[in-house]
Amino acid sequence: MTSHKAIVSGISGRYAVALFELADEAKALDAVESDLSELRAMTAESADMRDLVSSPLYSREQQSKGIASVAQAAKLHDLTEKFLGVLAANRRLSALGAIISSFEKLLAHHRGEVKAEVVSARKLTKKQLGDLEKKLKSAVGHDVAIDASVDESLLGGLTVQVGSRMVDDSLKTKLNNLAIAMKGVQ
Repeated sequence: MTSHKAIVSGISGRYAVALFELADEAKALDAVESDLSELRAMTAESADMRDLVSSPLYSREQQSKGIASVAQAAKLHDLTEKFLGVLAANRRLSALGAIISSFEKLLAHHRGEVKAEVVSARKLTKKQLGDLEKKLKSAVGHDVAIDASVDESLLGGLTVQVGSRMVDDSLKTKLNNLAIAMKGVQ
């Protein structure tokens, strides 16, 4: 567990480490990863799911029953279902998003991957993502897992963050820099 402490911390980190170690022991890392990804998507898409997970108005029993129903309907792996039950019983469902992020960090470290957060003005095609992944891999020296999102306010270009390094090649930033430079000319 000592090696995991450097990667994740806090309550969400402790739960993520526990889930990661159980999934690794059960040879179910891929299944749990898929389940957590599905749970993240469900939480993002459904207001009812967000309420179930985060609202303190639901009792422990209501959260337990609700999350068990969600797990069964989504046909989640037994380990994931039991884990969600533990979270509900301990009133920690509100930390689910942070736990998922911590689990992803642990999994990426286990696989020798580095996570890159890429924000673009438009959705990138599979080819563009593949090319970007190759370039980042050669620059970083590790396999790179890309977490892509879209922010139309960038106007064009993209921003890439790998660890503490950030490259901002967005049109919005270039225009802002030009505006600042033009103010100095006056």
